Amino acid sequence: MASASAVSVLLVAAERNRRLRFPSLLLPPRKWTWKQRNMKYATATGRNITKILIANRGEIACRVMRTAKKMGLQSVAVYSDADRNSMHVNMADEAYCIGPAPSQQSYLSMQKIIQVAKLSAAQAIHPGYGFLSENMEFAELCKQEGIIFIGPPSSAIRDMGIKSTSKSVMAAAGVPVVDGYHGEDQSDRCLREQAARIGYPVMIKAVRGGGGKGMRIARSEKEFHERLESARREARKSFSDDAMLIEKFVDTPRHVEVQVFGDHHGNAVYLFERDCSVQRRHQKIIEEAPAPGIKPEVRRKLGEAAVRAAKAVNYVGAGTVEFILDSQHNFYFMEMNTRLQVEHPVTEMITGTDLVEWQLRIAAGEEIPLSQEEILLQGHAFEARIYAEDPNNDFMPGAGPLVHLSTPLADLSTRIETGVQQGDDVSVHYDPMIAKLVVWAADRQAALTKLRYSLRQFNIVGLRTNADFLLRLAAHPAFEAGAGAAARASSLQTRDPFSPFSLSSGRRLNICYTRNLILRDGKSNVAVAVTYNHDGSYSMQIEDETFQVLGALHSEGDCTYLRSSVNGVVRRAKLVTLENAVHLFSMEGSIEITVPVPKYLSSVSSEGTQGGTIAPMTGTIEKVLVKAGDKVKAGDSLMVMIAMKMEHTIKAPRDGTIKTVLFTEGSQADRHSRLVEFEEEEREGKGSE
Repeated sequence: MASASAVSVLLVAAERNRRLRFPSLLLPPRKWTWKQRNMKYATATGRNITKILIANRGEIACRVMRTAKKMGLQSVAVYSDADRNSMHVNMADEAYCIGPAPSQQSYLSMQKIIQVAKLSAAQAIHPGYGFLSENMEFAELCKQEGIIFIGPPSSAIRDMGIKSTSKSVMAAAGVPVVDGYHGEDQSDRCLREQAARIGYPVMIKAVRGGGGKGMRIARSEKEFHERLESARREARKSFSDDAMLIEKFVDTPRHVEVQVFGDHHGNAVYLFERDCSVQRRHQKIIEEAPAPGIKPEVRRKLGEAAVRAAKAVNYVGAGTVEFILDSQHNFYFMEMNTRLQVEHPVTEMITGTDLVEWQLRIAAGEEIPLSQEEILLQGHAFEARIYAEDPNNDFMPGAGPLVHLSTPLADLSTRIETGVQQGDDVSVHYDPMIAKLVVWAADRQAALTKLRYSLRQFNIVGLRTNADFLLRLAAHPAFEAGAGAAARASSLQTRDPFSPFSLSSGRRLNICYTRNLILRDGKSNVAVAVTYNHDGSYSMQIEDETFQVLGALHSEGDCTYLRSSVNGVVRRAKLVTLENAVHLFSMEGSIEITVPVPKYLSSVSSEGTQGGTIAPMTGTIEKVLVKAGDKVKAGDSLMVMIAMKMEHTIKAPRDGTIKTVLFTEGSQADRHSRLVEFEEEEREGKGSE
């Protein structure tokens, strides 16, 4: 355990870098004013549902089960070998193993899931999102087997899931669409010519894509082929279909989507819009509802256009119509997601609805629970997705144990949607999302303040996360102003390569001893002079600033806290130690200090440039692009890895000649494994004396 005196050094560094102050707001109690209906379940059609199978995993499986239990329905889980001890398995009334960890052999196996539905006597299947949720073949197979598919008919999935078809449907319905190519000719030559016609930059999209998968931006003809091939590979892995479309890419658009619902009786409604512009890797990380700065008239037009889209394909169940919104609030159809969205909780928070309950009731044949006039918008909500990833390393996903996991307390205005708990592993085989934080308040500023406060209470140790990045993002002036654009925030992770935490207090008799330390703040070294005073306090000098520090450790339950005074200002931070690292969680975010590993004990170069390259994560080698003897330039592509539903290209760290390729296509590489070795070439001029 680190001493309180040593940990105080870290708080001084944190104090020096503090930039934000968050006012506290007294949030009014939430009150719903619209009519609530006492609905009977499945009375009109006789489609009685008493047991549902959730063909998914993680937080969405748990989310569906909570509503099912509330409605008195039994839930059936399916799981892969990797998920045997997962939360959704323990939460279900029944659970069945459906195969090995790879999703192609388990969660994407339609026949296995149908077999479990029959074996368990489940009348309906909820697909969640991802996996088989937008697979028209699976929806049709459920129909053939007499099992209710909790989603739209297969024809709607087909028409809206194939982007080229959906564009035609929308154009016929009078909804503006983005210029692009959606034809059947998929040759490289045709796609390249169409990209040139449309004009760079262009967006390359998988026809059956979704969730940011199979999407790449090509900003010039030079990089078009590589981006096209990368999008195709990812599309084949995710959707078993590598057909592509090309669209004009518009810089700095807003991504606004409308939640719609349809039923078997021809009714359709919209539940207002969400702004999902804050993304990385074409995947959303913060969503909010309603979209900021949207006038009521534009909101109505968006909603009505989305309803027209739903009715055009006889839509049933939950769906999302996505639009690009320009600076003049003109909107253009992008695509329709024929499933429940990851970000659906923000819509639930502003409308007081349970969209999963709506799905189950509509699947059983009921009408939509509320009319359009009865669906009222109240307050503002945010959702932030907490991922196991490293924002300082191009958001590289990570896997590993959740050694410590604590979250804000859930209440009526705060939801924690997760499928993991402390002690679980984030698996390399699936999406690296750990949890979703959803908050509601009476207005946007109050909700944003609550979001920031709650993000500071997400304390995770064991792997890198984006929690601090989300906190900085939520504090960015452009985001606070409601600009709707993805803001970039600089990293503020502090590390100490010469940590004092394993050392003694430094106390000396009759003298005040001063120790010089080097703290690492991101990529910058910060020199700290620590003077140990006779009264047990510390004087700390950083550049031309002096700090007077006192500190003490205390325990509350299983948690350890540091109470520290810096220049008379007292703060408290949670402290978690893990091997050679100390983690502090405070209202300013989290900070990590590590004890450096001596070079002679380190087997892997941190930069991966000493004679070869290393795997940045555990994954499968999808493609090998070089062989022994090849000469490469710095930045050339060497291999393509697939891990955690993400494709990563390994680049050459320097010019050189390939000596050995250590992995073949299809093989598994562990994190930090050496992938390629370079010839050790003689430096120019060596031995010339």
